[in-house]
Amino acid sequence: MAPAGVTRDAFTIRQHWSAFMSVEIIGMITAAPGSEVDQPSGAAIDPTFITRMAQAHETAGFDRALIGYFSNGPEGSLVSSHVAAATQRLGILLAYRPGVIAAPLAARQLATLDQFSRGRLALNVVSGGNDADLRRDGDFLGHDARYARTNEYLDALKRIWTADAPVDFEGEHYRFEQASPAVQTWQKPHIPIYFSGASDAAIDVAARHADTYMLWGEPLDAVESLMTRVRAAARRHGRSPRFSISFRPIVADTEAQAWERADEVLRQVKATRASLGLQTQAPENAGSQRLLAAAQRGDVLDERLWMGVAKATGARWNSTALVGTPEQVAQALGRYYQLGVDTFLIRGFDPLGDTIRYGETLIPAVRRHIAGLRTAKAA
Repeated sequence: MAPAGVTRDAFTIRQHWSAFMSVEIIGMITAAPGSEVDQPSGAAIDPTFITRMAQAHETAGFDRALIGYFSNGPEGSLVSSHVAAATQRLGILLAYRPGVIAAPLAARQLATLDQFSRGRLALNVVSGGNDADLRRDGDFLGHDARYARTNEYLDALKRIWTADAPVDFEGEHYRFEQASPAVQTWQKPHIPIYFSGASDAAIDVAARHADTYMLWGEPLDAVESLMTRVRAAARRHGRSPRFSISFRPIVADTEAQAWERADEVLRQVKATRASLGLQTQAPENAGSQRLLAAAQRGDVLDERLWMGVAKATGARWNSTALVGTPEQVAQALGRYYQLGVDTFLIRGFDPLGDTIRYGETLIPAVRRHIAGLRTAKAA
């Protein structure tokens, strides 16, 4: 919330400048307990758990928390509203799928949430990487057509958010007349856009719209190569996005204990998948395909990038881990920082326990290490 005496626009500028100058750390909040090692078996929504997770993230020092999009789970904007009400400072990164809600209604919905949270909302735009999952929500478009629609959707949202008069719009996928801009976003000029996708179609949309481009936890050389592609595409539009990378850190007091935890996580993941009869299938999306290709290079890459869970699950989501002591994992993240990554999405296989553990050990270690790198660079 903007402090007393500080205007909304000035506060937004200051927030963006602070984010640019320092590392941003993002967690993840689900609506009920569960992960790959312990599939949820109770109700789909546990409000008490959401409150505990939200407050644990805020106490731990996370800057934001991701609220995922699931076609078979609770609706994310409502979960986000609950998180905003349960916290004072924690930012929200809402995963949002174009094509489910018409753009004029989405613009009002998201601006309302941005107002309720006093500018703590960011949007993780997810075009979709699994056809069966998309069809649950009535979406039957093919891959490249989805990204073309996403480009149009974001154009429409931004036009409404930044307008001072009713908006007319006509495109291939959306058409509306006199859409009202009366419900304005708290943040100016609009809610920040986070975006991911490694295909050519995805990178084209990222180049046009992403304020932050998100990568999964790949090896250093692969990350550098993808960042180079995104930067080149963005330059053609006069843009320069930030970069985020996602990992599932496994930390312990000693490196040996951390690798023991990793072995136990993999054992639990395999046991859970076997009990549910889950089979590893070839992924459809380019990001997962890249992770699996990296996993073929070895179980451990770049000293402590562990591919075990990615390999066991078909890399269908963010599933690579950095394993070691908090200081060792912080140093590994620092190597990505030196490539130009300044946002880290970290979530554990023990969601609540790891959130608390990260706040006690890993997050302070990361901030210390990055501060040291910045000091050394400035000297």
